[in-house]
Amino acid sequence: MSDLQKEVSELERKSATAARLFDIRRIIGGLFVVYGVIVTIAGITASDADLKKAEDININLWTGLGMLALGLFFLGWLWLRPVVAPGAEDEA
Repeated sequence: MSDLQKEVSELERKSATAARLFDIRRIIGGLFVVYGVIVTIAGITASDADLKKAEDININLWTGLGMLALGLFFLGWLWLRPVVAPGAEDEA
């Protein structure tokens, strides 16, 4: 293998790693999970005055659980359908 071919294969490997690392599903899913945990904890620790403001609906709890579900959906989607690097399709 020539030096040029080795360099090209190394760049393709780095490109595939970058594509997996910066997949938008990972970023969105991670952020929704983190914020979902925070909002769910805020909903669990809500006072009676907070519940009275929202007509006895614990909106923080329900919103936090929804955010957790959406974040886990994105991370599950990423796990079930990983990113395929542009050069890997030609080799397969």
